[in-house]
Amino acid sequence: MALKQISSNKCFGGLQKVFEHDSVELSCKMKFAVYLPPKAETGKCPALYWLSGLTCTEQNFISKSGYHQAASEHGLIVIVPDTSPRGCNIKGEDDSWDFGTGAGFYVDATEDPWKTNYRMYSYITEELPQLINANFPVDPQRMSIFGHSMGGHGALICTLKNPGKYKSVSAFAPICNPVLCPWGKKAFRGYLGTDESKWKAYDATHLVKSYPGSQLDILIDQGKDDQFLSDGQLLPDNFIAACTEKKIPVVFRLQEGYDHSYYFIATFITDHIRHHAKYLNA
Repeated sequence: MALKQISSNKCFGGLQKVFEHDSVELSCKMKFAVYLPPKAETGKCPALYWLSGLTCTEQNFISKSGYHQAASEHGLIVIVPDTSPRGCNIKGEDDSWDFGTGAGFYVDATEDPWKTNYRMYSYITEELPQLINANFPVDPQRMSIFGHSMGGHGALICTLKNPGKYKSVSAFAPICNPVLCPWGKKAFRGYLGTDESKWKAYDATHLVKSYPGSQLDILIDQGKDDQFLSDGQLLPDNFIAACTEKKIPVVFRLQEGYDHSYYFIATFITDHIRHHAKYLNA
């Protein structure tokens, strides 16, 4: 599968690159970013996937989060996909910021007209890792995932639906219980249909209740002044309660004065890179 390089910039001794490829799962052209640390020149490195939030492309994280220095120091290849298919000419795909373009919600849609292209779950868990493993010096046995908001939801569900696939998981202000929040209800109704029992397959709070897998160590940072927390979009308490019941350890840090933005992410990104490095470089 051919990769077309869009850009390459040296950063902390490594290279921040962006590529484009034709996605089989999504039936469209997709871009993704990949950071190759200096260690990637001489050997295989672990892979850390970042999933972004609503309205984002691959650019937001690589230009705003300030993750490069920590990734360079810990020798991690960091992969940043887009948040949805683009330019699929589906009626209504650009009508709202929280559904359609930039809002794939990391599910495999089952409803027309979305089901042909909107297969972000399979893209993130299957197609993209295969592409990365085939084209970059990654160790396919050492893979972790993290994300923000809708992408925090994505990171949690990808981990919980695939026990053992990811060595570690973390999130910034994740949408923890989408079946109960306005964003989730809108997206799931559109992508998955009106049968709400099918929504639970993509809800971290429900998935953790039946998680059979190996021990997880989950890190979540949440800004206390996040408007979407007070608006009831994120619902972390529901997820924490479910984890507590299952005896799955969660480090949940409510950060005084911080909001939902990349200023918040940039403040704590090094902690998250270290969290993953602990497991990826073990």
